[in-house]
Amino acid sequence: MTASEPSAGFASSGTYELSDSAASDPAAPASPAPLDASPASPPSGFDQPAAPSAGFEQPAPPRPGRAEGAARKAPSSQVAPEPIERPGLGTEWGETRVSRISTAPFIRAQAERPFAVASLFYNDAEGARAMASASGFRRTSPQTFTLAGGGVAVGLRGEDGGFLSGFVAGETSHVIGEAGQRYSVVLRNLTPSRIECVVSVDGLDVMDGQPAAFSKRGYLVDPHGEIEIDGFRQTMDTVAAFRFGSVRGSYANQKHGDTRNVGVIGVALFHERGTAPWTLDDVRRRREANPFPGQFATPPGL
Repeated sequence: MTASEPSAGFASSGTYELSDSAASDPAAPASPAPLDASPASPPSGFDQPAAPSAGFEQPAPPRPGRAEGAARKAPSSQVAPEPIERPGLGTEWGETRVSRISTAPFIRAQAERPFAVASLFYNDAEGARAMASASGFRRTSPQTFTLAGGGVAVGLRGEDGGFLSGFVAGETSHVIGEAGQRYSVVLRNLTPSRIECVVSVDGLDVMDGQPAAFSKRGYLVDPHGEIEIDGFRQTMDTVAAFRFGSVRGSYANQKHGDTRNVGVIGVALFHERGTAPWTLDDVRRRREANPFPGQFATPPGL
């Protein structure tokens, strides 16, 4: 598919491709296919007055006499407690933004086995401090983070066009955001081959808003190219912007009632049939290469 992202507020814009339904079917024809996956849909009650919860329904008038007195003396332990607001940031269903797409053929070398998977975590400043205190960390300047064994760089770009800052704690990378802030996910392909990137936010696929899986289609990124994803896809022409908000107000909670994966952005990388992926094993072998394995040169074959 091809996505034309708006340039307003961003450092760059361009034409991006998304894989068609042939992505995981080696026998499928190479011609483009229509988008068969349902796009993401807004949370229930979006842009409509929210229905009152059961705990706030208007109570029936009490009966006079002893029954009324008994109701007034009911122990407080029988009253359902208010749900505790989970701290930190989530990603909400934001305003509609223009982002047109069309399909493009891409045949994966392995249908549901990415050659690398990466995670980028996000939180507010207070949550970031709590996370940093759990392990040693290194603060970073506004930038992208090189992940997946050097296969891709991932960053969150704010409304002003600059990348958000963050920190590295152990083996994980974190970005710091603010409630109400709009952001986009920027992906840079650091390999010499075209790759397909299946992307999730809070455990939901950015294309259809459903739980993410390797079988979903993704964005195609040219060798050493870059794409920018503005939000959850609503139609072939629009997305719902990514906006930081509360965990309770996150799209994952409002749509699916599930906050287990709030706070993480995932990227699964697939290489195209006929190309060699840049794997973690390649990185490890290069790092462990011995510059002085022997003392003297010998002829080939000996």
